[in-house]
Amino acid sequence: MSASGSKRGAIIALLAAVCGVCQALFPRESPSREVKDVSGLWSFRADLSPDRNRGFEHEWFKSPLAETGPVIDMPVPSSYNDITQDARIRDFIGWVWYEREEWVPDRWIQDQGARIVLRVGSAHYYAVLWINGVKMTEHGGGHLPFEADISSVLRQSSSNPIRITIAVNNTLTLQTLPPGSIQYMTDRTRYPAGYFVQNTNFDFFNYAGIHRSVLLYTTPQVYVDDITVETSFSDNVGLVSYNVSVLGSFKSAVKVTLSAKDGRCVATASGSRGVLKVTDVNLWWPYLMHENPAYLYSMEVQVTAEDGRTDFYTLSVGIRTVKVTITQFLINNKPFYFHGVNKHEDADIRGKGFDWPLLVKDVNLMKWLGANSFRTSHYPYAEEVLQMADRHGIVVIDECPGVGIKDIRSFGNVSLAHHLTVMKELVRRDKNHPSVVMWSVANEPAAEMQPAEFYFKELVSYTKSLDSTRPVTYITDSNYARDRGVKTFTSFCPTFHNLVPFVCSLQLFKRYVSLYILLAC
Repeated sequence: MSASGSKRGAIIALLAAVCGVCQALFPRESPSREVKDVSGLWSFRADLSPDRNRGFEHEWFKSPLAETGPVIDMPVPSSYNDITQDARIRDFIGWVWYEREEWVPDRWIQDQGARIVLRVGSAHYYAVLWINGVKMTEHGGGHLPFEADISSVLRQSSSNPIRITIAVNNTLTLQTLPPGSIQYMTDRTRYPAGYFVQNTNFDFFNYAGIHRSVLLYTTPQVYVDDITVETSFSDNVGLVSYNVSVLGSFKSAVKVTLSAKDGRCVATASGSRGVLKVTDVNLWWPYLMHENPAYLYSMEVQVTAEDGRTDFYTLSVGIRTVKVTITQFLINNKPFYFHGVNKHEDADIRGKGFDWPLLVKDVNLMKWLGANSFRTSHYPYAEEVLQMADRHGIVVIDECPGVGIKDIRSFGNVSLAHHLTVMKELVRRDKNHPSVVMWSVANEPAAEMQPAEFYFKELVSYTKSLDSTRPVTYITDSNYARDRGVKTFTSFCPTFHNLVPFVCSLQLFKRYVSLYILLAC
């Protein structure tokens, strides 16, 4: 085996080892599913011990958090940094602990045919989840959801309400995404013993906490685990290729129905894979590009188990195509110009915590500006953000948290394996959004470094294997002639050889920038 082959094999092994619980479909209520939001006011305690490990040493998860020491109120979703007036909390690095007691409906527990799942929309950056003191799962990486089937624990325990405990650590290392480093200050004339700071290479505050909703939801034992939709059209006929993943049974029956906005059924099919044909199709168009932008169909998937119990899941579908030529970016075979913003999820007090009023205001501001697009700089945004983009025809460049990769040690196999895992989770979460037209794998990495060539070749190749319908991009501030990532993108798109990179000008709210965006078409 070649050296590159051995390296690739090591990365694949690491990827298998670090893959945790991947998120499922966005929780929605249906005739077979219920959703209970357990966000709100949680008990909170920061582990202020010198090594930040007292919570694990004393097993704080085994008893109510208030019995371990003083707790404070903490809203979820939110960043904890700006909630208090305590500078130690604002700048805290290490483990913090969240807890909430919640009633679970008796009918959920008594129904042996129901799965009960707890889902955390996002926790920065490493999280461990317990139910009634029993460890359920752990997850590495912020911005993306994780979940656990907690049915067995609930049915084994007679206690009600249940106690949900989540420990969250925001420490960034050279192997996390984004990367960072811990620097201990040894000058005792200026700093106390054990004093350290978190160093980063990005230009936004390192907010931390549980940033998205925490949900309990149910499904039948045989359920829709995932749906993949790819769309195209020919003349006035739309084509919706679908692939439904079902867990819990190998003999279930699958039925798929596609409906127009007025509720009229336009196509049906049976089986877990198939193609729906829509005559007189209404395409999904970006805002200001068509008189009827952002048209969404509704796809209902029904999975019926051998015992007759049926799971229902509904997915919004926008029929559109994306293509890149040497000089143009095409949506539905027509040139599209990105006129929009790079934005952040930061907000006063709430930090990166999800907030509906702020989201609606942002969409209104973008449309008021005449913007038709934005880039999720520099991390994945909440799923609700993409749902709004779908509904309003706002085009999205979906970026992973690959910002600040400046140290050569962040191009190693462990870092790459984690980066691949993040892309897997991101693509699985966002692949069905018509608003998403590109995957961005990094922002301004040190791409002139020698290891960057192999790193981005593997990263882009893997991302393309996850989704072949969208171009892959990254944003670079390296000199083009020395940028080793260029070889990666030109190898995927030979027509780009010897060409200046695709340039996209995006307007920020306070300044203008021109970004070199390399495309693997």
